[in-house]
Amino acid sequence: MIRLAFRNLFQNKARLVISVGGVALALLLILSLDAVFTGVERQITAYIEHSGADIWVSQADVRNMHMASSSLPDSVARKVKHVPGVASATPILYLTNNVVVGDERNLAYIIGLPENAEFGIPWNISSGRSLPGEGEAIIDRNVAEKSGVALGDEVEILGEDFEVAGLSEGTSSLVNSVAFISADDFEELRGSYDTISFLLVKVSEGESPDVVAARIQAQVRDVTAQTRTDFATQERQVVKDMSTDVITIMNLIGFMIGLAVMALTVYTSTLSRRREYGMLKALGARNADLYRTVLAQAILSVILGFLFGLVLTLLLMVMAPFFGSNLALEVSRISLLKVGSVSLVIAAISAMLPIRQIAGLDPAMVFRGR
Repeated sequence: MIRLAFRNLFQNKARLVISVGGVALALLLILSLDAVFTGVERQITAYIEHSGADIWVSQADVRNMHMASSSLPDSVARKVKHVPGVASATPILYLTNNVVVGDERNLAYIIGLPENAEFGIPWNISSGRSLPGEGEAIIDRNVAEKSGVALGDEVEILGEDFEVAGLSEGTSSLVNSVAFISADDFEELRGSYDTISFLLVKVSEGESPDVVAARIQAQVRDVTAQTRTDFATQERQVVKDMSTDVITIMNLIGFMIGLAVMALTVYTSTLSRRREYGMLKALGARNADLYRTVLAQAILSVILGFLFGLVLTLLLMVMAPFFGSNLALEVSRISLLKVGSVSLVIAAISAMLPIRQIAGLDPAMVFRGR
């Protein structure tokens, strides 16, 4: 029956393209929406993930960066450095503000970096310097191109003009970007002397970040110490909580439209082959054989459509950066598992619906030319 389904599916090339293409486009919609949301989540935590730190230390009960404020005295850095298992610690200053160019305002995480900072620095510089000096800023390349800014031009950050000394890659998303200035400039503009926002800790070789984070939490008062993974998870969760309704509705609508198109494609494709099934019945095929053939044919259509839709989604991932967009697509294993399993179920249901009509076919219709 599998061989028969395969031959029947590939017998008419135009019909094959329509059925597989319809399924592929439906699944492309579902996969691309999931890829957009997964990519946005990854972009949001890019700075945390690429910080190089094993542990993030913040003010007590502050567990993320987005729409959060953390303030620690300088003395915390000295105390943390004396905790067993801590190899080094880099203090950074942080707040959310705008990178302003003329009338263009780009929301950004503003990071104040100390001289010779080890961690929390730009991880991919496309041109210019990797650490900002006095009166200098490093901004995202996409933001610079969008605003018509080049190295040596000036941008406004925290109400002060800074010379663009470097352009970074991978530091922008649909939500915001990351800009870097010196800690001295940050302190002067914000009046935040003798305080830091976060402490980025590197653990000694052979030490567990979870164990060292627990030590910091126990030995240093009024701080929250989290591993980089936990801190990034909290950051994603905050953004998810803020946009859950919108994302859920968009994802659900896209998912339902995609499944409806796929179901209709499989259903009509099955009915369009009634004449072939009538011929099989006339030759003595049992209904059970027809059922298995219909089901196998529907599943084959969905598998081919799924693979084609996945290829199209991967092509979108590759092409997206060439359109000058900050959008980054990422196909996750969870998305593939969800879409693949649900698609097979929908394909089976869509194929079974017309089976009653096929089972009731009169073999004589084949010879009457109907």
